[in-house]
Amino acid sequence: MERTGSTQTAPLALSQATLSAVGGRVPVPTYDRTKLRPSIVHLGVGGFHRAHQAMYLDDLAQRGITLDWGERGVGLLPFDRRMADALIPQDCLYTVVERSAAGDVARVVGSLTDFAFALQSPDRVLELMADPSTRIVSLTITEGGYNVDDKTGVFDAENPSVRADIGAEAAPQTVFGYVCSALARRRAAGIAPFTVLSCDNLQGNGKVARTAFLSFARLRDDALANWMEANVTFPNGMVDRITPQTTDADRAMVTETFGIADAWPVMTESFKQWVIEDRFSNGRPPLEEVGVQIVPDVHPYETMKLRLLNASHQAMAYLGILAGYRYADEVMGDAELRTFIARFMDDEVTDLLPPVPGIDLTDYKRTLLERFANPKIKDTLARLATDGSDRMPKFVLPSLAEALAQGRPHRLLTLVVAAFIRYLRAIDEQGQPIALNDRNADELRPLAQASKDDPRPVLGLRRVFGDLGNNEKWVAELAETLRQLDNRGARAMVRSALQGA
Repeated sequence: MERTGSTQTAPLALSQATLSAVGGRVPVPTYDRTKLRPSIVHLGVGGFHRAHQAMYLDDLAQRGITLDWGERGVGLLPFDRRMADALIPQDCLYTVVERSAAGDVARVVGSLTDFAFALQSPDRVLELMADPSTRIVSLTITEGGYNVDDKTGVFDAENPSVRADIGAEAAPQTVFGYVCSALARRRAAGIAPFTVLSCDNLQGNGKVARTAFLSFARLRDDALANWMEANVTFPNGMVDRITPQTTDADRAMVTETFGIADAWPVMTESFKQWVIEDRFSNGRPPLEEVGVQIVPDVHPYETMKLRLLNASHQAMAYLGILAGYRYADEVMGDAELRTFIARFMDDEVTDLLPPVPGIDLTDYKRTLLERFANPKIKDTLARLATDGSDRMPKFVLPSLAEALAQGRPHRLLTLVVAAFIRYLRAIDEQGQPIALNDRNADELRPLAQASKDDPRPVLGLRRVFGDLGNNEKWVAELAETLRQLDNRGARAMVRSALQGA
């Protein structure tokens, strides 16, 4: 891989035609991309996918292990047109830059061989998924994209897009419509089904995906649903790699540092992890050869990650924004906030975790603190705070509920919840507006604003807070924490929480 320091003056526009020349500047695929078999269709091609699953597939080909597992990408949403416009002229090649204080390391990834924009070519997307060569359909459609209630585990059959899609065949509107329509075509043609592999960051992602797609299929066709239930597998998996959104400054850096004109490079860290349950209905790539853990039960690993890494992200986001910071590494540069995150994990979360085979939790947490502090990633707190109403119930609130039930310490957990509610008022401690990037912002903002003296209005939103509002003793603790947070500010409250923990 090429490190920082290249001084090319004439940037090369990335494409298959320029790949050999680009290879003089950074490592590029040396395998024959025309012989790469596209056995995977991936729905939702964003930065994380291109820094994670696609890189593992590229590793398999680059190391000469197999050319059987290339992939074709699909964009399902209107903003995916930008990804199509960026990737297609580049023959779906792109640059990944691993960033750290030690320098920047770049490489070009070639495992993605095609890209289809569903709103423009719905039939082509269905053809790709129904193609017998497609053995896996993988997904990154965000934590909230499965239309399954966090608390009840029930698929929302009344969602307007779902209702409109139930009878659709040629041009589905939803991911459920595309997957089930493609599986219906395969069933009718006598073609084996593909595995549905969720790569989204939620606990039991395979189980959630199974609920979503089988529920949708049941609404459309009982026979299809029965066939899917008997033949389609939905492995659980845990994914991890911090991948901030690409900025224009990142594009300029790739051009200036590495001499590559790339419309949409990916910035990421050097760390990556993937743990997958070994349940595939139509074969799988030998990912264990490139560092993926294939295990019988993913649950302990995903619980560890969601409640340590992702919960810490939530703590950093809300407390950091209230304290006036913009980036994760700035939060970690504040000695008291860094100590808070470490104590949050050590004192209130770790003892609630199940045993995690093969993982040293002390080393894992040390690595997390180093990753959070990476000065080159520039992970924005705004990104970490996005869709907090989806993330808090998955990452933070389960630990709080268990701590309350078991009589364990929860002072720091409670402060994180208070900071979340304070953040939802959309006004920072200096009286400046906070832009809430949350699908439920219009509902949450007035409830949080009505909860200054009594948090019960916002706690009444059960799909976010569950039954925590029924615990009167804790509600009183939260109310007092909110009052002090209003009066003293986030930094003083962090200091106080550390002294009292």
